[in-house]
Amino acid sequence: MTTIFRLDASIRYEGSVTRAVADSLESALLAAAPETQVIRTDVGSRPLPSTVWADALAGSHTADAERTAGQHEALALAADLGDELSRADAFIFAIPMYNFGVPPHAKAWIDVLIADPRFSPRSANPIAGKPAFLVIARGGTYGPGTPREGWDHATEWLKLILGKIWGLDLKVVEVELTAANVNPALAELREMAAQNLERAHATAAECGKALAERLKEADAA
Repeated sequence: MTTIFRLDASIRYEGSVTRAVADSLESALLAAAPETQVIRTDVGSRPLPSTVWADALAGSHTADAERTAGQHEALALAADLGDELSRADAFIFAIPMYNFGVPPHAKAWIDVLIADPRFSPRSANPIAGKPAFLVIARGGTYGPGTPREGWDHATEWLKLILGKIWGLDLKVVEVELTAANVNPALAELREMAAQNLERAHATAAECGKALAERLKEADAA
């Protein structure tokens, strides 16, 4: 059975753009391949304990017999997370940009995974080459020529981890101006924001259909 891993990092359910756009991708995939299993991890509502990464990092540099109970538990969790990723055939990462960067709970999840030797930057990890989709949402605009050009410290970092370090075949579905409906300073851009969101949903749906075809072809090969 084909397995998809989905990570959600938004702290909201109602009104979350990343969740909604990722839903469009997932729905299109399941419509074309209804037998697909989806493994869900929600670090937005259920973040990892704040001490896990420090214990996993320290434990990875400590002899097994000298590790603390917390270090053993943290490394076991990192291994479990790594096993979960390794079992998947494709990936959806729905991660908003918060305060110009990656949400801390999403980064903590990635940091803990990197403590697993299979997902270290020095390793050829088990998910390299598999298809993946990053759905990222930003409240304003951050492209060339905008007042906040260069303020987006989330997108490129995530592309580095997912695409370069982990070697995933990554496609990015981006949504900007998600704060236009609540920020008076962006009121004149609300029509553009609506078009941007509509386009993101359409792109996500096309990605879901294309992923279903790709996975079917892989099964038939």
